[in-house]
Amino acid sequence: MDKVGEAYRRVGRWSKLYDGMISNSSLLGRLAMKYFWRLSDEKYEEFIRQAFTGVPDGFDGRLLEVPVGTGVLTMPRYKNLSGASIVCADFSEAMLDSARSNAQGLSNVEFVRCDVGRLPFKDESFDHVLSINGFHVFEDKEAAYDETRRVLKVGGTMSGCMYVKGLNSRTDFFVEKFCERHGLFTPPYETLTTLSERLKGMYSSVEITHVEAFAGFVCKK
Repeated sequence: MDKVGEAYRRVGRWSKLYDGMISNSSLLGRLAMKYFWRLSDEKYEEFIRQAFTGVPDGFDGRLLEVPVGTGVLTMPRYKNLSGASIVCADFSEAMLDSARSNAQGLSNVEFVRCDVGRLPFKDESFDHVLSINGFHVFEDKEAAYDETRRVLKVGGTMSGCMYVKGLNSRTDFFVEKFCERHGLFTPPYETLTTLSERLKGMYSSVEITHVEAFAGFVCKK
């Protein structure tokens, strides 16, 4: 856990740069999106649609987001889900602090510090589990897959997106030489094929898409 904690602390220190990139809002972030991730402005919009396609408009059930990160992408969307009960989980206290700041004015969002491999929730506690850019970060991926499924109700949906290997050589090089070295990503990574096989073995129905090296998934339990 000390190793995991240090990795998350490093991620927390990169949070402002991450926000600028993942929201495509800063000059450096936009350049990184285009050069390393091959996401033009048009493809970035496709990436965002893919990330949230599993969450229906007007969702009013109980939703778990893990990891929440800084919440820069999700908090603006939660403003339109006033009927939902939302739990945002992350191991990094720095990330949670940023997410709380981005959630000002939202009364239906709760924040919990925990390890995705040991979620402190009962079986079948949530109608929806959302994970945006999480699984390529998690160190114990097997536990993360098992735990996110365990807390999901039968008939519920697990959706989101993640980096997958083998779709873009420039992105793969950047992930290996930069993201891994700074503790931002943790191998091994899925490919589109292994992700499809894994999720189809866990869920009753699975839809997988991809925008460049980001795979999107919508799974029904």
